[in-house]
Amino acid sequence: MTGPAERAAGAVLGAAVGDALGAPYEFGPAGAFSARFPDTPGDLVAGGGWGLGEATDDTQMAVLVAESLIERGGLDLPDVFDRFRRWAAAEPSDIGIQTEAVLTSGLPWDLAAGVHFNTTLRAAGNGALMRASTSAVAFARAGRQATMDAARRIAALTHGDRAAWEGTAIFHELVRLALHGADPLAELPAVLAHVDPGHRERYATVLAPDWHPGRATEANGAVWPCLGSAVWALRTTDGFEQALRAAIDLGGDTDTVAAVTGGLAGARYGLAAIPERWTEPLHVSLPGFDDRVLRAAELLDLARRLTAWEAGGADPGNRGARQYDQ
Repeated sequence: MTGPAERAAGAVLGAAVGDALGAPYEFGPAGAFSARFPDTPGDLVAGGGWGLGEATDDTQMAVLVAESLIERGGLDLPDVFDRFRRWAAAEPSDIGIQTEAVLTSGLPWDLAAGVHFNTTLRAAGNGALMRASTSAVAFARAGRQATMDAARRIAALTHGDRAAWEGTAIFHELVRLALHGADPLAELPAVLAHVDPGHRERYATVLAPDWHPGRATEANGAVWPCLGSAVWALRTTDGFEQALRAAIDLGGDTDTVAAVTGGLAGARYGLAAIPERWTEPLHVSLPGFDDRVLRAAELLDLARRLTAWEAGGADPGNRGARQYDQ
């Protein structure tokens, strides 16, 4: 029987695999993955500027969050922001336009995202959701309110629009439910009750059983259709590989939609459901941090450390709570 630790490893590795699997198809047409692999489950390929099995900024930032949580013994928002800023200064191969603007603004951690949003009124991208697999695992034992609040605080470091906070909070809670053996899709109505009322209807729409990505009113680079697409992929398939195929075949922001799908599917089906042919070439570099390269073994070790941390180690902490209240 799949236990919480194996599901936690599945969430972390699944998100990274989804990221690397989807990256070569980013902003390409719908159906590109199945067109390339019409008769087989599909393999990792190089393309779009990414090497075979190379994960993108989605996984890079997730690793930075995880290492901060572990090394600081809790949620230290200024430290997470400093790590993000150091990474951005190293000119990673890919970085979201909004994330880059916030991290290179020179403003302090508790002002940068809010000032950006107040200036542009555009901050509802999926760049906070994409990196949430590791923090979702870390805060899973803390309960619904704590994990959703942690998600909001981490998201708010780079995204001033509360829509991004709420989407990340929903993801955190769905992962928590899956890690504890619940059906996260069946629990969606209860989860939505804890979403900010100003954003609840929007998320209720894209997470409804009858919603499909063809009904999206925005591209899946926005946070709500991205999360909705990932939940749709999980709902309409019956395995990890099938869910990722469905996610990537949507086209658009394929690496992030697949990363979010992979995190959810990994948490639901567990590590054993992720094929070895997808994990063997997987790797993620960390610009600005001695250009370290983590492979599947290191990512699994990170997942184990996060699970040990959340299972009874340090207090999750609340350093830097002012950012959440901006």
